[in-house]
Amino acid sequence: MEGPRYKAIGALKSTVIHAFLISVTLTCLFPLFWMVRCSLMTNQTVFTDKTFIPKDLHFSNYVQAWVDGGFGIYFLNSVVYTVSVVVGIVLIASLAAYAFSRLKFWGKNFFFGMFLAAMMIPLPGSFVPLVVLMNKLGLANHRIGYILCMINVGLSMSILLLKTFFDRTPQDLEDAARIDGCGRLGIWWHVALPLARPAIAVIVIFNSLSVWNEYILATLLLNDKTLMPLQRGIMVFQGVHSVDYPILMAGLTIAATPIILIYLAMQRHIIKGLVEGATVQ
Repeated sequence: MEGPRYKAIGALKSTVIHAFLISVTLTCLFPLFWMVRCSLMTNQTVFTDKTFIPKDLHFSNYVQAWVDGGFGIYFLNSVVYTVSVVVGIVLIASLAAYAFSRLKFWGKNFFFGMFLAAMMIPLPGSFVPLVVLMNKLGLANHRIGYILCMINVGLSMSILLLKTFFDRTPQDLEDAARIDGCGRLGIWWHVALPLARPAIAVIVIFNSLSVWNEYILATLLLNDKTLMPLQRGIMVFQGVHSVDYPILMAGLTIAATPIILIYLAMQRHIIKGLVEGATVQ
């Protein structure tokens, strides 16, 4: 009697949990669906058409947003910034984390503690010294200045994650590579980085989200429209098309689609990289 009773209780709990998770998922997905739906309508029908899926789909809204709204240059800028920042963070953070994990040098714990302390500073608080520094260096309103600032923003968390990963990685493979003639950089490139793929995937996802959605620092540093990333361009675009809702929603859909696709493609690495840490496959 006890067996069926416990099975029934377990099935009930599973049903409740799954129902709750499904409701949360629908709550999160519905605004995205509504955004896409509105982007395929006209400004006259966006508030009058109550159908779940519009009868007439106006894909020309995306062309108008891309061409007339200048989303082409904004999109290209965001791609350049995201790729440059993520590559820079992965290279710099992996080198620093490998050095903190494997090398012995004076002040190692102090410098690592400084990186940890930097994580306690709210991001808007770090923007002020970054903007002042970029102005003094003459890099304000330049692509390279914005890229360097965003690399700086993402370094602390990335170094901490990779150092923790390298600390738990066995050194047998590194010793074998050293016997085969690999130097420190060779071991880092051929052994450490391939083993750190789960952690690197997490770093790529989080920093891609951070750079793609960044707005405040871009507003402070970039005044030229040809340099603005997508989120900054959206605000300029919204000011021009504040009442043209389908065009505005088409622009927002263009902005959201790439990062959603990246997340879906790499989502399985998130838990694997954060929880399993240095589990070697």
